[in-house]
Amino acid sequence: METEFKVIDNYLMIKMPEEIDHHNSVYISKTADAFILKEGVGNVVFDFEDTTFMDSSGIGIIIGRYKKIAYFGGKVFAVNADSRIKKTLMLCGLHKVIEIME
Repeated sequence: METEFKVIDNYLMIKMPEEIDHHNSVYISKTADAFILKEGVGNVVFDFEDTTFMDSSGIGIIIGRYKKIAYFGGKVFAVNADSRIKKTLMLCGLHKVIEIME
């Protein structure tokens, strides 16, 4: 599965790939940044529905987009995360700065 990017209203929806690692993190980050700047979106939603693996580069993707979107007053959300992805997000403290939706 490839990463998909869509703008819906004021939200950049990012459908994350099955595996998030250093091989695809640069592409995801750069593409998301381009959408944030070009489309002027106010919020970012990471959809982890198909994601089964995420290493620290996935955390870096989220933190980087959080810093960028927070500068403009926006929010970052994580949706459809399975228990392993949620645990990773919680352990690194991301639940304090992004909203993890059930």
